[in-house]
Amino acid sequence: MKKEAKIFVAGHRGMVGSAIHRRLIEVGYTNILTRTSNELDLRDQAAVADFFAKEKPEYVFLAAAKVGGIMANNLYRADFIYENLAIQNNVIHQSYVNRVQKLMFLGSSCIYPKLAAQPLKEDYLLTGPLEYTNEPYAIAKIAGIKMCESYRAQYNCNFISVMPTNLYGINDNYHPQNSHVLPALIRRFHEAKESNLSQVTIWGTGTPLREFLFSEDLADACIFLMENYDEEQFINIGTGNDISIKDLALLIKDIIGYPGAIAFDSSKPDGTPRKLMDVSKLHRMGWKHKITLKDGIKRAYIDFKEKEL
Repeated sequence: MKKEAKIFVAGHRGMVGSAIHRRLIEVGYTNILTRTSNELDLRDQAAVADFFAKEKPEYVFLAAAKVGGIMANNLYRADFIYENLAIQNNVIHQSYVNRVQKLMFLGSSCIYPKLAAQPLKEDYLLTGPLEYTNEPYAIAKIAGIKMCESYRAQYNCNFISVMPTNLYGINDNYHPQNSHVLPALIRRFHEAKESNLSQVTIWGTGTPLREFLFSEDLADACIFLMENYDEEQFINIGTGNDISIKDLALLIKDIIGYPGAIAFDSSKPDGTPRKLMDVSKLHRMGWKHKITLKDGIKRAYIDFKEKEL
């Protein structure tokens, strides 16, 4: 990409999109196109068509999505599949219609089968049943991957897909019910400390293993791949390391300085037992994450406190 190329970051106010937006500016891109959801509803086919016809972006980062944690995914199943399919369909198709030079679609590690072998290789897609709690979201993301592959096959579009692992970082969602596990734990331990609670109760058994990537590292990987990757197959983005939910909770407890106890509610769902990405393909290309989990959580906690105040 030339530094003056017109680049549309869809979803620039979310955690992922805002990180990509910041990183593009940091490395010298000067013509970045953004729209808030109030300015452009990406679910609206006609509005998206008008926007692309008028603005003619050369490159697109499709980071806009309806996202949430295990509870939100399970409760709002229709919303998650409908809204994500609508966003993807509109942006990917209009990128083809308006001859976008290159598009990057951001998926999620939940696309992999619930009981797939670990670590998760790109070849494992569609080899088994999905985790039920986030199946609608996962199916939408799989559809996005297949759209990019199909538009590449039929129309020779340079549309690529990347699959990030579990993400956290600046501008994360800290909603008490609808957030992902890491930001949810930051909020819970912070509030327990502020309220002098003697115990924090966490959903599940604490045994599932999860991998976490800081949003700034993801943004760096996305721009690296936009500049260097042109293959049909999607590519994983992660750290290659995971941690149990119990150990994650202990780490966050320590960083926040909460002195109380931790209890696990085993009546609540654990979700997938393990989700570790195979990132050997990305590592062979020369990219590796730079921010450790401990340092990333410290930075996320500062961001959380700034937003709370």
